Amino acid sequence: MTLRTLGLTLLGAAGLLALPACQKESAPPPPAAPTAAEQPSVRAPEAREHAATPIQDPNAPAAAPEAVAAPPGRGVVRGTVTFTGAVPAPAELPPSSDAACEGRAPDAPVQAKGGKLANVLVRVRGTVPGSVATPTAPVMVDQSKCTYVPRVQGALVGQPVLFKNSDGTLHNTRGMAGKKAAFNIAQPPAGTPVQKPLPTDSDVLKLKCDIHPWMTAYVVSNPNPFFVTTGEDGAFTLQGLPAGTYTVEAWHETLGTKTAEVIVKDDAPAEASFAFSMADASATK
Repeated sequence: MTLRTLGLTLLGAAGLLALPACQKESAPPPPAAPTAAEQPSVRAPEAREHAATPIQDPNAPAAAPEAVAAPPGRGVVRGTVTFTGAVPAPAELPPSSDAACEGRAPDAPVQAKGGKLANVLVRVRGTVPGSVATPTAPVMVDQSKCTYVPRVQGALVGQPVLFKNSDGTLHNTRGMAGKKAAFNIAQPPAGTPVQKPLPTDSDVLKLKCDIHPWMTAYVVSNPNPFFVTTGEDGAFTLQGLPAGTYTVEAWHETLGTKTAEVIVKDDAPAEASFAFSMADASATK
């Protein structure tokens, strides 16, 4: 081998040895770790489940049903429910040795004062065009001092009812749809509230307690959100109706029903009034 050939061979070997080192030095640096602001938000599975299923406080009052109208109505129906004649005396309740029943209210289906009738469910009958009602929470019936509270209330079709026992005694809640038993649940003191669906074969759910037989209440279901229960002043207001002609009904547990046809406009409230007397009670028997 000549000296020139040997020199070229050694030079080539040195170049091959230097090649990996060059490649190593020219390799790109590893990516930097993301900062706290760039870190993706990750929640534990149990946190996601808790966020997806919020716990509802049974002591909280039932939220009003959410009504979405398309287009939104601006019509109003208002009026008063009156009672003429002598108001019947409350029924005498049998004595009770149950301390939880002390202070109970008398059983008075007809509650009228100054000619104004309370506990009347006033509602728009049938469906309302352009109005979609979605129940967002159950309506609640409490048992306090051996009395159902409230005695009369409305609910949307498909809206459940939550039954709560605030008394320190045992109750049972028997639901009747007409003459048919819808359910019968026992509710011990301080027990967990029980939720039940409204019956589909009747729009009036009557509630009774077999342990305390004077206890009575009603939940009236309606296909639209335009309903309200009158207070001591007998007044009612239905708001948010689209313009049109409607049948407004006043329902009472013993005095029956009365209806009125109203024409609702956007620019002026419609008036509707209902008058009851004890003669209506005999007519419903």
